[in-house]
Amino acid sequence: MAGLGRRHQASIFTAGFAGRRPVVPSSAEALERAALRRMGGKARAYIAGAAGLERTAAANRAAFDHHRILQRVLRDVSARRLSVGLFGRTLPLPLLLAPIGVLDMAWRQGDLAAARAAAAEGLTFIASSQSSVPLESIARACGTGPRWFQLYWSSSDALMESFLRRAEAAGYEAIVVTLDTTQLGWRPRDLDCGHLPFLRGRGIANYVSDPVFQGLPPPEADPAERPRLGPGALPSVLALLRAWPGGTLQALAAPRQVMQAVQRFIALYSRPDLTWADLPRLRRATRLPILLKGILHPDDARRALDAGMDGIVVSNHGGRQVDGAVASLDMLAPVAEAVAGRVPVLFDGGIRTGSDVVKALALGASAVLLGRPYVYGLALAGEDGVRAVLQGLAAELDLTLALMGCPGLDGLDGSALVRHPAA
Repeated sequence: MAGLGRRHQASIFTAGFAGRRPVVPSSAEALERAALRRMGGKARAYIAGAAGLERTAAANRAAFDHHRILQRVLRDVSARRLSVGLFGRTLPLPLLLAPIGVLDMAWRQGDLAAARAAAAEGLTFIASSQSSVPLESIARACGTGPRWFQLYWSSSDALMESFLRRAEAAGYEAIVVTLDTTQLGWRPRDLDCGHLPFLRGRGIANYVSDPVFQGLPPPEADPAERPRLGPGALPSVLALLRAWPGGTLQALAAPRQVMQAVQRFIALYSRPDLTWADLPRLRRATRLPILLKGILHPDDARRALDAGMDGIVVSNHGGRQVDGAVASLDMLAPVAEAVAGRVPVLFDGGIRTGSDVVKALALGASAVLLGRPYVYGLALAGEDGVRAVLQGLAAELDLTLALMGCPGLDGLDGSALVRHPAA
């Protein structure tokens, strides 16, 4: 029987014989170009943009060229093992869908479409705190599929604990705490558009649907962070009314409360005072496994284990936070060495191809997170577009393993790579 990769290739070629070409391009570059053409300017800025001169985002991709795959021959690769175990689940691929906020900028009800696509492929969907529908709705879209919840730890500990209770009740299986975004980085594309989606009611559904958030006192926002109303704000106000998570009629019935909710979110989102001393409270707040996302230094990984954390996600937030920061891939091996197999180490940062997945796993990752590419598939064809991206990546991973002489993921380690002399 043909392998996964060969079957996927055959389905594309036979459809081509009948005159049908893929809606979602197989090339990562063509996929990005097609998706960005489909999106509006503000969506392009938010989804594709990064911090500063975007050097960190570029470094994430360039880091993969520092390593070259060393092929071996005359090995039996007639069957490839692509599955991986994480926290009691066996996943068909070493791949999870990264948490990405405001997915409805790419596709209407994008959170639900992406969650359904992940479930259909048997993969874990990591729901963002900044989703445009409540986490309970995303859980229902996942059905029996695996889902994790990503937590932005705001300035309200009570709200953090409420999010965790809701995630447990909705059947989420792990918590991913993002630590590198205690406040927003300097993102020129968004700044030049003068656009922050949260001010227009997008990406705040988990907050406005939360009983703790609803009961918080009126915000004492910095005047600079208070939206200014006037004739020029009319398009933004209309966008806010259309996008309001509770529906336009609810927003029209209580416009003052809507504006207060937006201001409350802006006032409590940032949490720059988080320290290692706060982790025990987090650990007590949930029975679920906790992974820390944004770890780049081996010493931070060791401290996370000392604090009772259950996993590490090596990530620089896709280059969206610190311009000129180290590439995620360049720190994967040192962090994996520090962890020494005691907990899973996941990798996030620039994954585009099957060979990228191979390199990350060979450098010590247990699995990888896929980010922008699935959003590009979402922008082109919704749920079907996400599935097309996932299926294409799976096929390329399968073929790459076969052609490099590796029958399974368990055979990947540093010996599969050669450091490129120019690196």
